[in-house]
Amino acid sequence: MSTQTPSRPEVRQQTDLVIGLSAVIVAVTGDDPKVLVVRHCGGREALPSGPLERGHRTLETGLRNWVERQTLQKLGYVEQLYTFGDRDRSETDGANATRALSVAYLALVREARPAGDADAAWQSWYRYFPWEDWRDGRPPVLDALEPVLRDWAAADVRATRGERLSLAFGFGERGVWDEERALERYELLYEAGLVGEALREQNAGRAAPLAGSVEMAVDHRRMLALAIARLRGKIKYRPVVFELMPPSFTLLQLQRTVEALGGVRLHKQNFRRLVEQQRLVEETGEATAETGGRPARLVRFRREVLLERPAPGVRLPVAGGRR
Repeated sequence: MSTQTPSRPEVRQQTDLVIGLSAVIVAVTGDDPKVLVVRHCGGREALPSGPLERGHRTLETGLRNWVERQTLQKLGYVEQLYTFGDRDRSETDGANATRALSVAYLALVREARPAGDADAAWQSWYRYFPWEDWRDGRPPVLDALEPVLRDWAAADVRATRGERLSLAFGFGERGVWDEERALERYELLYEAGLVGEALREQNAGRAAPLAGSVEMAVDHRRMLALAIARLRGKIKYRPVVFELMPPSFTLLQLQRTVEALGGVRLHKQNFRRLVEQQRLVEETGEATAETGGRPARLVRFRREVLLERPAPGVRLPVAGGRR
């Protein structure tokens, strides 16, 4: 009688899926676009975030729960940005692996004093992206970045890096700065090893040659770059900027808010003509003397515009050319 040796059972890797929720919470104070951050992960600044828990009815419910728990900030307008699931976000332990997905959201609020379980604070988003602010002309940090990026591009035998640099940063005589390419610029700087996150993941012993730029925990700066790009594009065809405005405001305050988000200066008369032609605002019948000059009329967002046409946004009539 023959006997058969039982085959060895196949060992399969067990993969656990962890879903995280992260919030890019944006407010504008005066001329400063700000993002709400918390300090953890070894002291690095991070976006408010936490895992999706069994008790959370929806992803958005879980996000709002974590934000309120960490900062006591109640969210109004929220939209989903992107799901980040690269393998380098995962942890492997023998036959068991943890795959980490993070769902990022954009939230727009009027600034409030944060408090809660974490050390939360409002920070200018140009603290993390100083090259994105062109309101006073070409940012000085680009003078240091450009030659390093050009050398990096020159080392590419396929010559695709140079094309990407021209599109993202507008380098060259015919180059034009496109404020909506914030994510592409950050990813190029990451590939070139010019931001702290890249050096950290590469375990490089040198410092990033990028003065004035603050790194963030995990890939949260990439999330913020995506949020900046999304918001800069969206204000041109949807009236989301009014989610950041008080109930009544002046046209100058509205212009300064749009400039802060876009990182550009706008032509004053063209901007006002555009807003009035599109009937985005209406008079309140009141005025304010807080501007320091003669009283300025107060206006408010005219919500009927949402029903009148599909794309009521605020275009960016730039005051001067940028290169």
